[in-house]
Amino acid sequence: MKRLTFRRAATQWTEAMPLGNGRIGAMHYGGVEKELFQLNEDTLWSGPPAQDKRYDDREALRKVRQLIDEEKYVEATDEAKNMFGPYAQGYLPLGDLTIRHFHGNDCANYERMLDIDNAVSSVSYKIGQCEFAREAFVSNPHQVLAIRFTSSVPKRLSFTASLDSPLKAETVSEDNALVLRGICPEYIAPHYYKEDELPIVYGEFGETKAIHFEGRLCVCAEDGKVEYRHGKLWVQGATSAVLYFAASTSFNGFDQRPGNDFGALAERNSTTLSKAMNSSYDQLKEVHTLDYRRLFDRVEFSLGDVIEEEEKLDTDKRLQQYGADDPAMVALLFHFGRYLLIACSREGTQPANLQGIWNDITRAPWTSNYTLNINTEMNYWPAESTNLSECHRPLLKAIQELAINGEKMVKERYGLKGWTAHHNSDLWRHAHPVGAERHGDPAYAFWPMAGPWLCRHLWEHYEYTQDKQFLSEEAYPILKGAALFCLDWLVEDDGGRLITSPSTSPEHHFFTEDGQRGEVTRGATMDLQLIDDLFANCLQMTAILGVEEEWVKKVKTAKARLFPLQIGRYGQLQEWLIDYEDEDTRHRHISHLYGIYPGNQWMDEALTDAVRQTLNRRGDAGSGWSLGWKICLWSRLKDGERSMDLLRRFFNVVKEPSGVFGSKGGILPNLLGAHPPFQIDGNFGYTAGIVEMIVQSHNEFVELLPALPSAWQSGTISGIRVRGGFEISLKWERMQAYRLTVKCCISNTFKLKSDTPVLICEEGKENRVIEPMEGLLSVVIQANKSVSLIFQNASQ
Repeated sequence: MKRLTFRRAATQWTEAMPLGNGRIGAMHYGGVEKELFQLNEDTLWSGPPAQDKRYDDREALRKVRQLIDEEKYVEATDEAKNMFGPYAQGYLPLGDLTIRHFHGNDCANYERMLDIDNAVSSVSYKIGQCEFAREAFVSNPHQVLAIRFTSSVPKRLSFTASLDSPLKAETVSEDNALVLRGICPEYIAPHYYKEDELPIVYGEFGETKAIHFEGRLCVCAEDGKVEYRHGKLWVQGATSAVLYFAASTSFNGFDQRPGNDFGALAERNSTTLSKAMNSSYDQLKEVHTLDYRRLFDRVEFSLGDVIEEEEKLDTDKRLQQYGADDPAMVALLFHFGRYLLIACSREGTQPANLQGIWNDITRAPWTSNYTLNINTEMNYWPAESTNLSECHRPLLKAIQELAINGEKMVKERYGLKGWTAHHNSDLWRHAHPVGAERHGDPAYAFWPMAGPWLCRHLWEHYEYTQDKQFLSEEAYPILKGAALFCLDWLVEDDGGRLITSPSTSPEHHFFTEDGQRGEVTRGATMDLQLIDDLFANCLQMTAILGVEEEWVKKVKTAKARLFPLQIGRYGQLQEWLIDYEDEDTRHRHISHLYGIYPGNQWMDEALTDAVRQTLNRRGDAGSGWSLGWKICLWSRLKDGERSMDLLRRFFNVVKEPSGVFGSKGGILPNLLGAHPPFQIDGNFGYTAGIVEMIVQSHNEFVELLPALPSAWQSGTISGIRVRGGFEISLKWERMQAYRLTVKCCISNTFKLKSDTPVLICEEGKENRVIEPMEGLLSVVIQANKSVSLIFQNASQ
């Protein structure tokens, strides 16, 4: 059973258990006398959608480029600040559901558990001779948080429930519900912006341009007395009771002004609750479990035999005593990553932000928005490979919406064709460079490369699904638009090669030979890798679709003229066009290695060695998400032992409370990723890295166990996906592949890197042995059929 277990209640947010259905998030604390569910809703953001101010940066852009050409980097940085727009808006907490019991706090046999097989949290304990239990889940089919309370002795349940919010809100009691109504701020400044006298700005009820929201709580009690009064729900003398919570906001589109009709929200929530309460709790739970397991059960993963002594330990003790040296714990954290993606990103919801959908702070770290220079993308690295393609859909839709705003922004600001976005975005699909009119640092604020990076997600969705309709109707216009921007953005250097200018390497600075500290320059390596990757994917896409348009010819010509990768004085892959000195050799970002992962840029042996040297110079320490990226990078370099070293680092337990910054990344006590503070991307980078250690498919063939560490002598993984539309299940023993089962959603040829003959077992056909040719095995897989390959030199 895949579960997290604890023997005490959470005392802080970083110990609570995350629940979610993609839209509603809840952090379950599990207190005895005082129970708490911290609540979120995925469209609860600050701000209205429209930007009233227009920006024309063509003259500023010309000046910045001129200053860069003159190697006046300090002046170029200052001029670049004139190109900043407003900061993106922030993701907000909805509020708290607090339950206060009347039975006191002293108890025995306490257990708190998150069952990730079924997406249910539970708490149980004993007071005197009475056993109390409660369990909770957030249903996607019914769109409610359901919490059931039971007592083994009749009529021993007595409690109050209340709703409150850190936002501008009020709680009222109605005849059959407790209702929380409020409004979001029209503006919220990032936590690091100290110059604003009013960091949070509200409008007035009925007049504000911001989002309105409502949370509605009802109860169904088996017996006892139920009342709604004095802003609380009261249950007295019940044997069992179920709370149902629904939430809605007035958000009605990224480009639409939110509504202000609380009546519409009340009607929507009442309808949702009525439908949920028409079913019994057990029926509701069964529907929830079936919906969740339809996704979660697709993949299984285990490493060797389960050690019973370790399995009996609670999660915090297992982390303390074993960490990554507990194979079952390694697998559990992999499964937890998939659990989180299902919980925070479902079809029809918003994409997972910096904190998924869980946030308890009004001015959250980095406003809990969409950070597009690594973090948002990392959230979805495991989506396709771990067979959660549907969970990828919210991001793919958001990219299409962002492209609309990005096209307007590019035309207005730069006078160019196509679309892109910059470092930050939000619910309103903010595409402008942030920085609050010269406040920010161009090292992060001026980075117009989000479009090319996001396009990789559309391309990978096609690669894994082979959905040509998606490629033609959804991916093609987005990739084309990003390519048109890049064609216009590129400039010639003195040798006639194409580079970007101005250019930054995300969040990093450099020093020139004459001592200038800079961030704005020409041809940052990541820019050129992103553009090369986008152009390569565009050429493949148009070949598949049979498109022969003028823009495709321009892409092909421009790709051949891109400035090549350079090796620096320390044997490292240069981060910039010029071999500057790093301001921070140990910087958390490894942006110039995008071409290795998640990209797929061909590199010869010398460049590959330079990548290794770059990683060695950066070091293994880092924030949680940085550790996740390095796991993936070392796996692509086929160094399983180094990947394992980073896995061990990821199991560092960070004790800082919610929102508190620290210097050493890892995981929080509840296994959520820690920058610190909490960022969910590290969880997804870890899960993606595990897959990359076991199977890779980016080179037009599949390679098994490319980065397997010696600690993983045997194991099984089933249901994961590889490019080409294939789903595979693999068993290995003594670090060698033993049995591989492959099925495909379409008829396709499965190509496997192997020097070993294999026995092919296929239903309706005689078993046969095939030999590799030039290191590859090729097997035709018919649509929706499976084939098993048994390796002849594997241990029996």
